Amino acid sequence: MRILHFYKTSFPDSMGGIEQVIDQIARGASKLGIKTDVLSLTPACVPRTIEINGYLTHRVRLDLQIASTGFSVSAFFRFAQLAKMADVIHYHFPWPFMDVVHFVTMVKKPTVVTYHSDIIHQKHLHTLYRPLKWKFLGDMNRIVATSPNYLRTSDVLAKYQHKVSVIPIGLDKATYPVPSSEKLAYWCNKFGRKFFLFVGVLRYYKGLHILMVAAKGTAYPIVIVGAGPIEETLKQQAAQYGLQNIHFTGYLSDEDKVALLTLCYGVLFPSHLRSEAFGISLLEGAMYGKPMISSEIGTGTTFINIANETGLVVSPGDPAALHQAMQYLWNHPEQATEMGRCAEKRYWQYFTADQMVRSYVDLYGDLAKHHHHHD
Repeated sequence: MRILHFYKTSFPDSMGGIEQVIDQIARGASKLGIKTDVLSLTPACVPRTIEINGYLTHRVRLDLQIASTGFSVSAFFRFAQLAKMADVIHYHFPWPFMDVVHFVTMVKKPTVVTYHSDIIHQKHLHTLYRPLKWKFLGDMNRIVATSPNYLRTSDVLAKYQHKVSVIPIGLDKATYPVPSSEKLAYWCNKFGRKFFLFVGVLRYYKGLHILMVAAKGTAYPIVIVGAGPIEETLKQQAAQYGLQNIHFTGYLSDEDKVALLTLCYGVLFPSHLRSEAFGISLLEGAMYGKPMISSEIGTGTTFINIANETGLVVSPGDPAALHQAMQYLWNHPEQATEMGRCAEKRYWQYFTADQMVRSYVDLYGDLAKHHHHHD
């Protein structure tokens, strides 16, 4: 069986959440003897095709970018070529250009789309895109939601319930580096044995500006790992509030990140908008057995973090509630440890890459089988 994934960016060019998911599915499926092609766009002039982690990744030139949607002329031809060889085509939503390619190349293969997120911003463009979106989702054989919570709260998915399956995003702990004792000693020396950790791209919807207000009047060390568009704004905010206890590390290697996940006391994930559809770095906290603090935004974050079981869940955009949650965890180490234990147990129960891969492979098999009956 051969699968074609199509998304605007891919590993190794960029390592966002969706790229991580595609990489985990492709590398897992290849172990089960399934061939995978991944097609994406790249601004650079790179080799067109490389083999990585047991699958092939193909890049075509990005010609144009409008409102974070990449367009590429050569994508049409390359996609049609690869689609011919594929048994199933796996799309990743949202990316409006993909819908165009799907209809222009008149795909006749079985299709599945993983619905990663509703479209939150870009109101005007969304109005233009809406009819195409409905047509595209209507044309898919199956739609996958990444959590039951998201399925329940998405107006778009509600219209397609008859063909939606839920397959949670999974991570393979074995693909994470084991930090050296030097690394652990270095960070322990820097931040001590008891600190809160945030990992992620510093974007508006991550709710870090709320965390700054929540951190006022506390002395807990808070370590913020990542870079992004609002980095300077946040640093100014921290300085303005005189927050000595907030430490920005910038972008770090995976080994450094794992060292900090291993050492930290708890994981903070203050995202306050539905743009945060799942929360892979929250799941990494669970994988390393840490209690979590997150907001209830109706998305996968509350499928990972169960209130008062694996951590604390606060209402979104509420600095006082976030402040209280940090205070509670800090002052109740036994409960914090127990929550961390439950978080890790939940990871092994629901969120391993193995389970995700198996669910997708079953789905592919199902689609391919039924398609042959229709031909």
